Amino acid sequence: MSSIDAESIRDALNRDVAARMGKLEIFAEIESTNTYLLQQRAPRAGMFRVAIADHQTAGRGRQGRQWISVPGSSLCMSLAYTFSGQPDNLPGLTLAIGVAARNALHQAGVDNIGLKWPNDLVAQDSKLGGILVETHLRTGSDTTIVAGVGINVDLPIDLVSDQALRWAHRAIDLKSIAQAPVSREMLSAALVDQLIESLDLYESGGIGVFIDSWRELDWLCEREISIEQASGLIRGIACGIDDDGALLLNTGVTVTRIIAGSIILDSNSEAIA
Repeated sequence: MSSIDAESIRDALNRDVAARMGKLEIFAEIESTNTYLLQQRAPRAGMFRVAIADHQTAGRGRQGRQWISVPGSSLCMSLAYTFSGQPDNLPGLTLAIGVAARNALHQAGVDNIGLKWPNDLVAQDSKLGGILVETHLRTGSDTTIVAGVGINVDLPIDLVSDQALRWAHRAIDLKSIAQAPVSREMLSAALVDQLIESLDLYESGGIGVFIDSWRELDWLCEREISIEQASGLIRGIACGIDDDGALLLNTGVTVTRIIAGSIILDSNSEAIA
């Protein structure tokens, strides 16, 4: 049985949001909450369903990377939502979800959170969580997405990484940074409320509604980075995002617009930021 209490989550939800929730499912263990919701029937337009797990055995990040979790140590949540039609610039939705996740953490009393393009939550220059947005098989003119959010809550000591390690190997949890304990139920409710508010805004206004907020939270800006793409590495200094949510990279010769690729922080990047 999961240690996460579904009724506590329902009771903490905004009333209007709760009325639109088709189903809330809590799992002690599951391969992946995203994969599970992608396999279920899509909610009706404007409605949503949620899956939360104590532990994922095959959690996924971007580009098929594994998301490692330990039972009871993280919040692993996915939310399936159906848009009427297809919003413009659907890939930019990941940035909007990042802003929503940061707002939920603020609502839960956790501040000083940054966003690393395109899908990481950062605290104290370490990875606090990640986001994975996927598209459900479309039905008619509607579009259903599944937004997965994973947040480290209380990691075993051997997983809270040495700050001397490079970014890719550093993790941090809410227990280490929050002034007071954060319950997974209250954080789950805050995430659902903020996600639905953001999805509604995205449907009506697109990514433009979120650009200014995202830029204020941009952790990567002014750091020296390399972008790993199929054609090879591109090196430069991150200089924010454009109005469509693409990463801007100053190579010293030109400013290049990046829409995909793996980010590698160069060894002296933290001295620049």
